[in-house]
Amino acid sequence: MNTPLLDPTNCALVLVDQQAGLAFGVGSDDRQTILNNSIALAKTAGVFSLPIVASTSATKVYSGPMMPAIQRAIPNVVAIDRRSMNAWEDDAARSAIVGTGRKRLLVSGMLTEACVSFLALSAASDGYEVFVVGDACGGLTPQGHEYALRRMQSAGIQVTSWLQVLLELQRDWTRRDTYDGARAIVEEFGGGYGIGLAYSRDMIKV
Repeated sequence: MNTPLLDPTNCALVLVDQQAGLAFGVGSDDRQTILNNSIALAKTAGVFSLPIVASTSATKVYSGPMMPAIQRAIPNVVAIDRRSMNAWEDDAARSAIVGTGRKRLLVSGMLTEACVSFLALSAASDGYEVFVVGDACGGLTPQGHEYALRRMQSAGIQVTSWLQVLLELQRDWTRRDTYDGARAIVEEFGGGYGIGLAYSRDMIKV
C-alpha cells in the first residue's frame, strides 16, 4: 500500500542553527515553547531511529553551540559548523544530508526567514520532499515567520507540527517497539493530550 504519510524508513531530520544566540532574536512565539517543541522533535527522531543532521553557524563569534537541552536529546549527534547562512550551500552539511539516503527531510531551526527557508527552498529545488516543522522553528516576528512559511508552501514545501510528525510515524499504538518512547514524549511535551495519555496509563491501566 502506497501512502503519502511519513514513515521511519523514508525521512531524516535536519536541525539548522538551534543556537541560543539566534534564539535571543526570536519573537514569533514563546522561546521556551519553541525549545520544548524542538526537543520533542529531536527525541522523536531518536525513538524512530531517523538519521539526524545538525548544523550550526557562527558558533565562535555570535550564535554559540547548539542549545544544550537539544544536544542532550541527541547526545551522539555532532553539529556541522558552517559560514554560509544556507546549509545547502555548505559542502559538509549538504553532503551529510545527502549521505542519509533519505529523500524526505524534516526541517527545524532558526531563523525561519533565513537559514530554515534557504535550506528548505534549496533542497526542494534539488528534488527533495521537504517538511518544515513550523512549531519547532523560530522567526524574528510572527509576521516574518508566517510569511516565510507561506513562501515555502508556495514552493511545494509542506508545513507540519512536531506532534503530527510523531503520530504519523507511530500511526498505530500497537507498534510496541516504539510505543513506550513515543508515549513518553507525548506525556512530557504533548500538553492536554499528554495529560490524557498519562491518566489512561495510571487510572485505566491502558
